[in-house]
Amino acid sequence: MADLQAAAALQTQRQIAHWVLAASRLMLDDLAGEAAWGRLEQYLGLALRRHLQAKVDALAADAQVLLAHGQAARSPAAQAQVRRLLLAFRRQYLRTETTLDFFADAINTRTNPQVAAMLRACDSLAYRSMSQVLDELGHPTPVVLTYLDSGAGAAIMKAGLRLWDGGAVCPVATIKITRHNLLRPTALIHEAGHQAAHITGWNDELRTLLQHGLAQVGSHGDLADVWASWASEIAADAFAFGHTGFASVAALHDVLSGEPSLVFRFSPGDPHPVSYLRVQLGAALCRHCYGAGPWDELELAWTGLHPLERVDSGTRALITDSQPLLPELARLLVETPMRCFRGRSLRELLHPQRVSPAALDELQSTLGPALFTSAHWLWTEPLRTLGLTGLQLARCGGQPQEAKRILEQQQQSMLRMGGALQPA
Repeated sequence: MADLQAAAALQTQRQIAHWVLAASRLMLDDLAGEAAWGRLEQYLGLALRRHLQAKVDALAADAQVLLAHGQAARSPAAQAQVRRLLLAFRRQYLRTETTLDFFADAINTRTNPQVAAMLRACDSLAYRSMSQVLDELGHPTPVVLTYLDSGAGAAIMKAGLRLWDGGAVCPVATIKITRHNLLRPTALIHEAGHQAAHITGWNDELRTLLQHGLAQVGSHGDLADVWASWASEIAADAFAFGHTGFASVAALHDVLSGEPSLVFRFSPGDPHPVSYLRVQLGAALCRHCYGAGPWDELELAWTGLHPLERVDSGTRALITDSQPLLPELARLLVETPMRCFRGRSLRELLHPQRVSPAALDELQSTLGPALFTSAHWLWTEPLRTLGLTGLQLARCGGQPQEAKRILEQQQQSMLRMGGALQPA
């Protein structure tokens, strides 16, 4: 038995040395190159480095505690306690490593100077979309780190949440931008909407509003509950619509358009609405705020290309029961005063009329090319410029040369915007 205890203690000490030394090698500059760190906007870089360094320092402190217990252990009970501490330290190391690698991968998408400038512009667009709301409501706006990745849709790791390693909450909202939508990143504003809704408590209030509002127009309880379960995604869609208008609806349509199994997918508990209804609600928002327009043609094509005969009877009933409610849903979203908005409605807070086609056409007519080249207008109207780009793309009818011209114009504006932001 004594030989077994001595052998176990030896192996425990060997593993302690391994994991403590591994923790000592976690260096921020080894995870992401100096050039990538240097292409973050200054305040973002400082905030993120402080947060990540604190995690490395906390792991180092835990390592010293583990070493001290390992060196002091003599009895079998003390050695068993050291073994438990070792396993806990190993789990914490792996969680910390996961957190560091996530941010390292995000930062390393900025190794190319041109991509880095465009991502700094995306940081600014997301931050501006949130600050326009949060500043008025008295909430601080978190800094934003955007990164480039593959896939169809964007995603967010919200600030204010604890990540894999636990510990202090993350001070940075980290948003994935897909390569195919980098030049029309209205999905970026959708993800920023998730962050704003989290901070203000909009999701919970909207969930209650949908339950009660749909019940008042004759919806049965199960249908109202389903729509209420989708509140977080509906809020983010409405946030993107309020800032960029039809551009957000057209881009959402393009992301969701796919096989019938995707367009009609309904998964109880999934916060995403059925894609078929989600696009129709976007068109209903446009009609409510702007009247007739290109969204009507988009919806006509959407419903024509995705006939309901392809869907199972349960989901078809959900869709057909929901369709008459879409105008009322749009009205509730836009016009209802909300406690989380200090008694204002979404219309009063985000002013979606500023990104109506008529307003965007007037903006372009008044400012011309300066809208995409002037430092003043790039700073004061970046979200409306994004809305205008999306509107132009939706109107161009898929003409490749015209679409290319529009996207190149947007790219140049984002490069100028990102180039003007001070790197770390």
